[in-house]
Amino acid sequence: MLRRFLLKLFRRRRLQQDLDAELAFHLAMSSQIENPIRLGNTANLKEQAFDLWRFNFIENLWRDLLYAARGLSRSPALLVCALLSLSLGIGANTAIFQLLDALRLRNLPVQNPQQLAEVRIAGGHHDMGVNPGNYPELTQPIWQEIKRRQHAFSGVFAWSAGQSNVGPNNDLHRVNAIWVSGNFFRVLGLRPWRGRLLLPDDEGPCPESTAVVSYPYWQNQMGGAALGGSIIVDGERKQVLGVTPPQFFGLSVGENYDVALPLCRPKELRRDVFDVAVMGRLRSGWNLERASAQLQAISPGIFADTVPEGRSAQFTNTYKHFRLAAFPASAGVSLLRKQYDSSLWLLLTITGLVLLIACANLAHLLLARASTREREIAVRLALGASRNRLLSQLFVEGALLASVGAALGISLAQFLSRLLVWALSTEGNPVSLPLALDWRVLFFTAGVAAFTCIVFGTFPARRAIKAEPVSAMKASGRGMTAGHGSFFMQRLLVVLQIAVSLVLLFGALLFMRSFRKLITFDPGMREADITVSILAFQQSHVAPDHYKDFQRQLLNELRSIPGVVNAATTTNIPLLGGSWGHVVRVGSIEGDSKFTWVSPSYFDTMGIPLITGRDFNAADTSDSLKVAVVNRTFVRRFLGHADPIGRSLRTEPERGYPSTVYQIVGVIPDTKYDDLRNETPPMAFSPASQFPDPHPFSIMLIHSKVAPDTMLTTIKRVLARQHPGVVAVGGDFQHWVREGMARERVMAMLSGFFGFVAALLAMIGLYGVISYLVVNRRPEIGIRLALGASRWQVIAMVLKEARSLLLLGIAIGIVLSLFAGRAATALLFSLKPYDPATVIAASILLGVVALLASFLPARRASQLDPMIALRYE
Repeated sequence: MLRRFLLKLFRRRRLQQDLDAELAFHLAMSSQIENPIRLGNTANLKEQAFDLWRFNFIENLWRDLLYAARGLSRSPALLVCALLSLSLGIGANTAIFQLLDALRLRNLPVQNPQQLAEVRIAGGHHDMGVNPGNYPELTQPIWQEIKRRQHAFSGVFAWSAGQSNVGPNNDLHRVNAIWVSGNFFRVLGLRPWRGRLLLPDDEGPCPESTAVVSYPYWQNQMGGAALGGSIIVDGERKQVLGVTPPQFFGLSVGENYDVALPLCRPKELRRDVFDVAVMGRLRSGWNLERASAQLQAISPGIFADTVPEGRSAQFTNTYKHFRLAAFPASAGVSLLRKQYDSSLWLLLTITGLVLLIACANLAHLLLARASTREREIAVRLALGASRNRLLSQLFVEGALLASVGAALGISLAQFLSRLLVWALSTEGNPVSLPLALDWRVLFFTAGVAAFTCIVFGTFPARRAIKAEPVSAMKASGRGMTAGHGSFFMQRLLVVLQIAVSLVLLFGALLFMRSFRKLITFDPGMREADITVSILAFQQSHVAPDHYKDFQRQLLNELRSIPGVVNAATTTNIPLLGGSWGHVVRVGSIEGDSKFTWVSPSYFDTMGIPLITGRDFNAADTSDSLKVAVVNRTFVRRFLGHADPIGRSLRTEPERGYPSTVYQIVGVIPDTKYDDLRNETPPMAFSPASQFPDPHPFSIMLIHSKVAPDTMLTTIKRVLARQHPGVVAVGGDFQHWVREGMARERVMAMLSGFFGFVAALLAMIGLYGVISYLVVNRRPEIGIRLALGASRWQVIAMVLKEARSLLLLGIAIGIVLSLFAGRAATALLFSLKPYDPATVIAASILLGVVALLASFLPARRASQLDPMIALRYE
């Protein structure tokens, strides 16, 4: 049917010629017969034919579009205001939705992604082990058992992600790496762009000797060179086998990988290290529920055979009751998704409210425009134009505005979405998201445009055609928009704008205050002037029994660098998300406590004072009495009001960490541990010399009067001269902590911007309505002035109207703000969602803005000349 209509449309000239020829033929034939058939008015016959062919509809629509374009071009102020409001509202909504689309809705660029499922422990593993990454959910022994026992998947693979150093020691650069089992690429259905991809035969004992690189890395870092060469990854030379397809970025949405390495088999598989994620492709006819049932059936045997050794009976019992399940994995995994999911939905709501304000603004602008056209509409009605025809024409005007606004909004959305990605990125974790337009984004934008068209296009159009031609054509008639009904609707729109603007302004102030509290919060330790340096010495061939001695040697060498005030080693960098804990027992009380092993100068370096007791010293060796310094929370949790000095604590055994008795020798104040947002946990510190499981790397915190970047460059230069096999990476501690506040920064920045836009739109809306009311009350104002009213009395009269609208809007807005604030509770730091100071500040700020917007038309009304104002009466 559509095809026939389009053929008729594009063959219109020929159809018209055929119709003319047919009518001419019938007229000629009728003139030659005795009783001719009367065809009537041939013009009417043509019109009827055009109606049947839908040509009149196309012509009318085209004329309406041209008429609307000409009419809008003669009102440049309204056109600019409308398009700016629409493009901003639609563009902001599209940008946020585009980000949500890239993070949540798009499938992985692999074969049949809807068949992929992730295997995880239902409910999580509760941190019952070592968790070295963001995505790993299972241990390698569990993975091996799944591979051997499962029947739900036609193919299953394991993988993990992290960062590696590529290049020789004197030219290292950090890359994103993934470690994958041999059938990783086969199960995903990926074909190599160059060379070949990893196969099961490439798996073997550690260290692995082969690698595959991503297309961007091959182009940018390897110059698109022919394959057959090698790269050095973490000091080991790897042969590059192939290049993955350009569209494949990995399984982590937002993070592009650079190098893929085989998941090698260590000499001994750790049962307490959750370092792999497992995915598979469902067999034909299987779904997630059936796969989960099969995984649950094999779970008791898997967990019974992979229990970590040397753990308590309670730990073992909890571990054996874990159950595996299948979860959808078509969209991959994403740390950004976890961090920003609720934030992006909240931002989409905020931008939706901005669009609603813009729609309300434009609705009464078009109402005002309709009032200026009341005489034109009355004349057209009197001449016989149908109300439906006029309604269609006015609706087309609104639809044209919405369409142009949507087109501008899509263009603006591309800029805003890339700005959002930049805001989400940090120096250590740049965000990479596919932001190309697809059908979901275009469909969303079209839906938003249709919504705006219905909201601010239909109502003014319906209002406009309700005018009575006779009354509208009278010189003294007030017209249809001067009536009580129109005034009521415009007042209602302004109240709505003020209420919604207050909600957005309240949210903006709430997020900005929360972010300010976060960046000014005292974590209980020094943040500024601290350089973090992570030193790896695997390539120095230091024997494991000399790791601690070599760490002390490196620490002493770094302390001798000019500008260094103090330096210390630690097993955990505070405030950056890292965590290590033990189950401890003090007397009869058992519970969890964080544990960190530090050098004797750690507390001085980080500016943490001792409340009582002593610090660690050189006498605290691996052979001496095991000692610990604890925080106040530890004392309250395990000792109550008892004196902690001299009391003992015992740790539960773990792999590499035998049960040990520590004597408490000191107490420090409560400081933040892994994150500024989290509550302070019980914490215990022990000397680095008593660390039971040393590794060939050392984390050093350096307090210096030199800029951290300069200090790190100096450290690398010293190490290259004295210890060429030591690799150093690091950065500014305070900068890293600030990077962890990206979510709060983005929310403060965007909510502040949209709050400002909302206040601006409300100001424009209130200004427009008060101006419109003043224009319609000019005769009344003229009479008042002629009867002796002062100019200030006129200003007070106009401001009274604005005050009523403002107070009602603020009252409704306060109620809405208190309800809306609950949705932001999880995103706030040290603030309640019903914070009264923020509500009052938002109300006062919006009130001042609104009264300023109302004062200008009030002042203009007070300067009216009574004779000119009364002339129209």
